[in-house]
Amino acid sequence: MLKEKEESFRDRIATIDESGKRNWIFAQKPKGKWYSARTYISWFFFIMFFTLPFIYVHGRPLFLFDVTQAKFILFGKVFWPQDFFIFGLAMITFIVFIVLFTAAFGRLFCGWVCPQTIFMEMFFRKIEYFIEGSAAEQKLLAKAPWTGKKIFKKVSKHSVFFFFSFIIANFFLAYVIGVKELGKIITEPVKDHIGGLLSLLVFSGIFYAVYAFFREQACTVVCPYGRLQGVLLDRNSMIVAYDHKRGEPRNKFTKKATTDHGDCIDCMQCVKVCPTGIDIRNGTQMECVGCTACIDACDAIMKKINKPLGLISYASENGIENREPLKYTGRMKLYTVLLSILVIILGFLLFTRKDVDATIIRTPGMLYQQRGTDSVSNLYNIKVANKTIDKVPLQLKLENVSGKIEIIGEHHFIAVKEEGQGAGTFFVILPTNIIHQRKLPIKIGLYNGGEKEDEISTNFLGPVAE
Repeated sequence: MLKEKEESFRDRIATIDESGKRNWIFAQKPKGKWYSARTYISWFFFIMFFTLPFIYVHGRPLFLFDVTQAKFILFGKVFWPQDFFIFGLAMITFIVFIVLFTAAFGRLFCGWVCPQTIFMEMFFRKIEYFIEGSAAEQKLLAKAPWTGKKIFKKVSKHSVFFFFSFIIANFFLAYVIGVKELGKIITEPVKDHIGGLLSLLVFSGIFYAVYAFFREQACTVVCPYGRLQGVLLDRNSMIVAYDHKRGEPRNKFTKKATTDHGDCIDCMQCVKVCPTGIDIRNGTQMECVGCTACIDACDAIMKKINKPLGLISYASENGIENREPLKYTGRMKLYTVLLSILVIILGFLLFTRKDVDATIIRTPGMLYQQRGTDSVSNLYNIKVANKTIDKVPLQLKLENVSGKIEIIGEHHFIAVKEEGQGAGTFFVILPTNIIHQRKLPIKIGLYNGGEKEDEISTNFLGPVAE
């Protein structure tokens, strides 16, 4: 009884022993319908990951996250710092989605589509099986003395790991600077791209360290999502769960028909295939990423002993305790309403988002200027962000008052380069007879080739007749 309690209760993660040393996980290779489904999804993920940087829409990458220039492109739409409000709202919407998704489906994301899990379990782990053999063979190899065979296998594995980490780092960088800039780093002289080359080596080293050494601890130690699941999950959330009512008490398998023990034969297969080293029979645990490896392993054993499948399955705690189906609870409905409102607001902001964003302010410290006997002028500064892929010759027109605008410079427009920013200075000149207050509200229209892009309100400072 004491031993069972010690196994059920842990005050440390499963990959750390009592002395604080690392327990290296030699996970058996799973097989079954769930593993096959995850394999197909991983193929789709790999295709998407390695092709998206090459997809361009109207001359722009489909996705780009250039933090160096504070420039983000999503589905071909460019976002600048002026769009921070939209970006912030998108992040809030994403967080609410995560809360709702976790409340309903637990860590389904972690086990099925998280890049860390897919690369580790469906790519690097398979390379490890190919070079070092099965989990049992890997364990023997780790304990074996350093012979030529062991050195060859270890060097081969880590060389392949670093090679693919370098490839992944290249594509990761393509999402940050674009595949065209990455091509320059690869093809042009090294001395012209020292920073880019160092970035590639740093990212390669990080990916190699994660997949060769850190591995499952990225999920159990670093990732905050696993820590949050204890707050986000409730007894109605869908999780990978062991049916203790059906499985307990455990007993070794016997051909004799008995009714004094459950269906679990304590074969430990669910523990052997677990990539984070936990025993799912001890209940919901922080380390569980919902990868379904234990479901496949348990179902295979149930088939062999002619027992019903599903001793370990997707279920909720209430579903196991009360034999209830999964429910769409009031909490989930509330999150859904909140998420829907945020999505509607975000959609409206994206739909009404302007391609040209400008700010106009009166030049600080400047009063109005008399223009002859019948006119007054104010000096203004304008800053423009062009979110299109075309150059914009921005023209300015007064919308609500009669008068004229004089742009300082060679041209009669503000030149803004494609996907860039522009600035200018101009005078607004109004007849004295229309100025009836100290601060006159005026509206300035921004035009691009005759098409109105925006309208900005500001104040005109002038004299007031006695």
